[in-house]
Amino acid sequence: MASTQTIAVLDASELKDGQMKEVAFGEDGKVLLSQIGDKIHATSAFCTHYGAPLAKGVLTGDGRVVCPWHGACFNVCNGDIEDAPAPMALHSFKATVENGKILVTANAENTKKANMSRPPRLLASGTETLENPVVVVGGGSGGFHAVESLREHGFKGPITILSKEPHAPIDRTKLSKALITDASKIEWRSAADLRIKYGVTLRTSVEVTKVDFQKKVVELDGGKETVSYQTLILAPGSTPRKLPIEGVDLQNVFTLRGIQDAAAIDKACQEGKKLVVVGSSFIGMELAVATAQRKMAERHVISMDSVPFESNLGEKVGKGIQKFHEEKGVVFHLKAKLEKLVPSKSDPSAVGGVIVDGKEVAADVVVLGVGVAPATQFLKDSGLDVQKDGGVEVDEYLRVKGQENVYAIGDIAVAPQVMGGPPRRIEHWNVAGNHGRAVGKTIAGEPQPFVKVPVFWSAQGQQLRYVGLASSFDEVHIDGNPDEMKFVAYYIKDGKVISVASMQRDPVAIKASELFRLGLFPSVEEIKAGKDILTIDISTKAASEAGKV
Repeated sequence: MASTQTIAVLDASELKDGQMKEVAFGEDGKVLLSQIGDKIHATSAFCTHYGAPLAKGVLTGDGRVVCPWHGACFNVCNGDIEDAPAPMALHSFKATVENGKILVTANAENTKKANMSRPPRLLASGTETLENPVVVVGGGSGGFHAVESLREHGFKGPITILSKEPHAPIDRTKLSKALITDASKIEWRSAADLRIKYGVTLRTSVEVTKVDFQKKVVELDGGKETVSYQTLILAPGSTPRKLPIEGVDLQNVFTLRGIQDAAAIDKACQEGKKLVVVGSSFIGMELAVATAQRKMAERHVISMDSVPFESNLGEKVGKGIQKFHEEKGVVFHLKAKLEKLVPSKSDPSAVGGVIVDGKEVAADVVVLGVGVAPATQFLKDSGLDVQKDGGVEVDEYLRVKGQENVYAIGDIAVAPQVMGGPPRRIEHWNVAGNHGRAVGKTIAGEPQPFVKVPVFWSAQGQQLRYVGLASSFDEVHIDGNPDEMKFVAYYIKDGKVISVASMQRDPVAIKASELFRLGLFPSVEEIKAGKDILTIDISTKAASEAGKV
């Protein structure tokens, strides 16, 4: 292993407050320099999520560096994780200034991209107590990031994850974006790592069927076993919806939630087959991209909307994305009603087509991407106040109302919104992860209200970035051309910009998320006049003058 070295990496005059630069360290190392006020910090140069160069992201006056790709965030002062989906912290290196030069002291191995993350700060060996056992119901994004946050913030008690899935927590976004069929390729941590490095008991392939909040026990598999808790994190995620129509139970009709679903769809979507996707939102349209190179005979998308993503992104952006997919061979059936699924003439047990507005579209494979419902059936007889749609109401700390030491996160949480409006559920994978991070910090003794602006991304030929939350909007102001898949779209409601979507304009969306967080987003008038939000100063001085730091 390389020894620690001190290397002059940059003239101090080349870095100013609010700036960051990626610099070379030794032969093939890289370091990110960041200046906050009059202090210079040095960390790993690449995001621990998927290796994006952090120098192309956004640095804020309160010491946050935000990844330009997926919104992961780190503290440049110490390398700690600030926001999901970062699965591990950055290395933090000593930075000093001598004779006008910035000197960085680091182990050269830790400056290489292959070693961009540091090991967990709190190892399990010798640190656990028997006090305050935490039980996590659900092995998804929320559950994983809760565990990461608990240990990162010093929690030493026992942690148990109860998961219906047969594997450790995975990056579920890869299922619809790439039809990954091997869980080990997208696990955040292996079961062994969770046990050895985090002191976590991972119970896979178990179903929670009831919670007794009075006795503080979780029942498994219909009462065959119980698990006691002092603190409970409810993170079961969602269940894909099925349409109540004839033929929905035929073979080769799928929903997509887990690895087994992805494997079945992957096996069915072979060369020469005909695919019908029902739904033109994120799951459906990502599957259209994932199957584009499969040499399938036909690919169809059926939707009640007039353009893809209409309710999320508006007509103009939706039309631009539709054009891209049509150029790749997708046939759209829009403003259409799916009446039923019909069996194959050669195999009556399998699907052979769908009836849309009275006409048959042949299909060997049908995937239903028509939304999800909170997976909270196990709470039905628990005495908990579960809403009609299955959501569970929580406060700003994500604590379940009326319960002691019980938290609900992810798709099931009806939570207050940092950008205003009534409490609501947000079915974003990244929101679930940030819920987990906030709850982990609270349970560890540092109460953390949830204040993260929602971030979402989708593979649509180009990467679509989306920040904020627009359940409805009055108008959309577009800078650029959606037909060329290069634009920024500003969604306006009640005279304010409430969300931003972009393609090929990084890091505009990520900068927007930080401006929303700091309350520094420009007015609608400024945006319409051509204001470039990348030019807005959020250095220490600017943010301090605005009263935001």
